Amino acid sequence: MKKQEELNLIKKNYEKCQKCPLAKLGRTQVVFGKGNSNAKLMFIGEGPGRDEDLQGSPFIGRAGQLLTKMIEAMGLKREDVYISNVVKCRPPNNRTPLPDESIICKKEILAKEIALIGPQIICCLGSSATKALLGDEIKITQIRGQFFELNGIKIMPTFHPAYLLRNPNAKRPVWQDLQKIIANLK
Repeated sequence: MKKQEELNLIKKNYEKCQKCPLAKLGRTQVVFGKGNSNAKLMFIGEGPGRDEDLQGSPFIGRAGQLLTKMIEAMGLKREDVYISNVVKCRPPNNRTPLPDESIICKKEILAKEIALIGPQIICCLGSSATKALLGDEIKITQIRGQFFELNGIKIMPTFHPAYLLRNPNAKRPVWQDLQKIIANLK
C-alpha cells in the first residue's frame, strides 16, 4: 500500500473519532494532516483553530497564512511539506489541549503520520507540539533553535506562527531556526 493510501485509511478510521473529550466539546470535524506524503520536512502544531475546524485543513487561518510565507521564504511550497497538529479536534475557545485530550491523537494518529511520512526533519511549532514530541518538562524558550533527535528524525522546536503574530520581534529568531532547517535538508 502506498503512503498516501495508508494516510487516507488512517483518516477514514478516525474521521468520526469519539475517543477523547475533545470529540464531544464542539468540534465541527476531525482535522488531519495534509501535504506531501514523501515530504522531507514536516511541521507539527498544537491543534486546529476555528478556521481549520470549519474547513477541515490544518494551518489555514492567519497563523497558517504566516506559516505559508515562512515555507515560501525557505524556498519551498506547502505542497512540498507535510503539515499536521498534535490534536486533530479544536479545543474549546482555542485553549491548549489537556494531556488526556492529546494522548489519543498523539499515539494513534500523529505517531502513524510521522512513521509513514518518514521526514528528515520535523519543525515543532510552539510549546505544545514540542512537549508532545520531546517531553512535558521542555521549555520552548530554552530549547528553540536547537536540533534534537527522535527515532532518527531531527526535531527543531521553534515558536508558533500565532505567537509571531502577537510578538513580531520573535520573527528573526524563527527565521534563524528555519535557515538551520534549510541547511540540514538533504
